[in-house]
Amino acid sequence: MATIFLTHVPDMLENYYGPRALKALRGLGDVRLNDTGKVLDAKALAQAAKGCEIIVSDRQTAGPAELFPMLPDCCAFLRVAIDIRNIDVTAASQQGILVTQATAGFIPSVSEMAIGYMIDIGRHITWSTNEYRAGRDAEPRMGRQLKGATVGILGYGQIGEYLARLCVAFGMTVLVSDPFKKITESGVRQVGFDEALSQSDFVICLVVANEQTESLINAAAFAKMKKTAYFLNLSRGNLIDERALAEALDKKIIAGAAMDVGRAPDQKPSLFLAERVDVIATPHTAGLTPEAAEHQAFDTVNQVKELVAGRVPTGAINAKEASRLSRLRKNA
Repeated sequence: MATIFLTHVPDMLENYYGPRALKALRGLGDVRLNDTGKVLDAKALAQAAKGCEIIVSDRQTAGPAELFPMLPDCCAFLRVAIDIRNIDVTAASQQGILVTQATAGFIPSVSEMAIGYMIDIGRHITWSTNEYRAGRDAEPRMGRQLKGATVGILGYGQIGEYLARLCVAFGMTVLVSDPFKKITESGVRQVGFDEALSQSDFVICLVVANEQTESLINAAAFAKMKKTAYFLNLSRGNLIDERALAEALDKKIIAGAAMDVGRAPDQKPSLFLAERVDVIATPHTAGLTPEAAEHQAFDTVNQVKELVAGRVPTGAINAKEASRLSRLRKNA
């Protein structure tokens, strides 16, 4: 049987892997858990995973270049997420170690959160609730209904496409900006980046995060938006110039913001933005539902199943360079 190391600390294990997936994983090999209660750095991970052929990693546990030479027994490094930006795939390949990623199981969850954000911020629900909880009599404020409002979706990946359909069902005018897609769906109009910003009542950022999109939403972008518009980010924090967002809110260039991500640790919203009364913030939980968590956890269970059977699993990033897989095949 294969020996598998699961990096998750207890709360991550409970929320982002779950007992059903853990039971299924244990049916495929000898599973060792991270009992330190801490996210492991490279040295600690190498020590904890000594003798393990497969590492199943949570999103906080990095795979830096210095890690892989310290893993003489490891054949595969599996990520329970799509995001593998903190895994040095080149370094893993140089050691013959396979890297995999999970598929997106959180598309409905994140899309539903975006709808919730728009209703909340547009109808001042959190603001009113906080006023009452502070012992103040909340003054009625005019809200904005979704039907008839215009939403600008930046990025038309799987979440953007799913969200667009929900927005159409709500009776919204749906504008989408994505230079890499040709969009023909009914009820959705493809526009340029500037038009999506300037014409929308709600701007939702779902752009892929990479070097080219670093701080894509900056002071110039906020200046193009309506003063009555709301900005929502459910992608990655590094897409946003956070100081520019704070200034846009301070100067009333936009009406408010909602965010599930930011530049704080574990991609959480930065506190100086999250604590504002004109911001709704959640701690990177848009995809934290049992259905979404289990989807990605079971992706890695299925990947381990394929590996121990001597096959390259779906989700493999560097299969051609993964020479150590032959060790698992010999034991299959």
